[in-house]
Amino acid sequence: NTQNDRIEPLFTGIQCHEALVLVHQETNQELFLTHGHQADFMNYIGWKINRFMVRILWKPLQIWGISDPTSPAKNYIERIKIELRIKKWIENNNRKITIVGHTHRPSFSYPSPNSTPYFNDGSCVHTRSITGIEIANGTITLIKWFIDTKENGILQVVREVLEGPTNLKDYK
Repeated sequence: NTQNDRIEPLFTGIQCHEALVLVHQETNQELFLTHGHQADFMNYIGWKINRFMVRILWKPLQIWGISDPTSPAKNYIERIKIELRIKKWIENNNRKITIVGHTHRPSFSYPSPNSTPYFNDGSCVHTRSITGIEIANGTITLIKWFIDTKENGILQVVREVLEGPTNLKDYK
């Protein structure tokens, strides 16, 4: 196949990690970053079945307007289950500040004894906006970048703070 002969790897020698632990230089706090699919049975344990369903089954069904009911981004009940599993994991692992994605639902936790330090960066798949978590100057903030129109009709990219900023040192 001549098409396959032209395919070259994009990032040769790159190492991918399932998670990262960032250590804040000033506070020595650990921030655990992972995608979040680890709390989703179909995407972590049943990934082979899920891959088959997405490639073979769901693509034709989506053409007919039927969406994937296993996707946490589209299934509210599944999304809540995944978020609860992640929060339970956080509570069982020294309440480490944890930042995930996967569910596409932005979430921000304010520091308090009753609050689990769970953050979700939201989504970057929408055409006109993305949400994310910014860590800067000892603070954590949930932000949104979006395209907006100025009064004169010129498009601009705008940064909006959705939650925070909150000092990292306040999360104990």
